[in-house]
Amino acid sequence: MTNSLNQVMQRNLQQLKKEISAYNSEKDLWLMAGEIPNSAGNLCLHLCGNLQHYIGAVLGDSGYIRQRDAEFSTKDVPAADLQTLIDTTMEAVSRTLKGFDENKLAENYPEEIFGTPMTTEYFLIHLTAHLGYHLGQINYHRRILSAN
Repeated sequence: MTNSLNQVMQRNLQQLKKEISAYNSEKDLWLMAGEIPNSAGNLCLHLCGNLQHYIGAVLGDSGYIRQRDAEFSTKDVPAADLQTLIDTTMEAVSRTLKGFDENKLAENYPEEIFGTPMTTEYFLIHLTAHLGYHLGQINYHRRILSAN
């Protein structure tokens, strides 16, 4: 199970790298467009912070310290720095999931999220879906800006 989740996350994070590099200009990464309330740059920071915290730090004991507010308030990070951040996230996710004891999937996730306990398996599936959801928003955001 964790092998499959890791493969999907790695594929989607690789796609995130492609989306970030496909923007016509770096300034477009930080523009708001359509009904998406966040810029692509902020969504990228959010996805990386989210995965590095919930997978890398909580499950993998990486020591990563999340600054969630900064994921949405930081602006104008160069695209090359976002690419490096995605690479770091890919490594943290892969390292954690490749070494993860699958017997722990049925146990409750170590942190209570959304005000209710859930299994680690359930939460990892949620994180995978969350990544795909925001990746789709970024793709849509980029295409809106490219059409103008």
